[in-house]
Amino acid sequence: MNTPAPARGSWGKVEFYTSFFLLAVLATVIGMRLGFESVWRLPTLDLDLSVVALALVLASFWLARHSRRWRLAIVAFASATQLVPMVVREPILLLPLLGALIPVGILAGCLVALSKKGPSDRPPQGS
Repeated sequence: MNTPAPARGSWGKVEFYTSFFLLAVLATVIGMRLGFESVWRLPTLDLDLSVVALALVLASFWLARHSRRWRLAIVAFASATQLVPMVVREPILLLPLLGALIPVGILAGCLVALSKKGPSDRPPQGS
C-alpha cells in the first residue's frame, strides 16, 4: 500500500547541471553576437568584453567544473558584459529587463523553498 518514496536526488547535481546548461546558452549567445559582428559592427568595448567573456565561458567548462563559486562568478560576469553596455547606451532597455526579473525571482524562490523541504514535510497521501 504505502511504499517508501524513492530517494531524492542531490540539489548539488541540479545546480551543477543547471549552471553548465546556462554556461552553454551564454556561450551560444555570445558566439552568435560575435558572429554577427561583421554584419552589425559592435563598439570596441563591447567586442573586447564579449571576446573575454566567451573565452572565460568556454574555459569554465574545464576550469570551474568543481567550483560552484567560479561557475556562478563567470555566469555573472558574462551576463553583465552583455547587458550593461547595452543598457548604458539605451536606458529604455532597462524596463524589459526589470520585467524579466519577476519570473526569475519567482523561480528562484521556488527553488529555494524546494531545497529547504525535508523528507518529513511531505503532505499526507490518500484520502
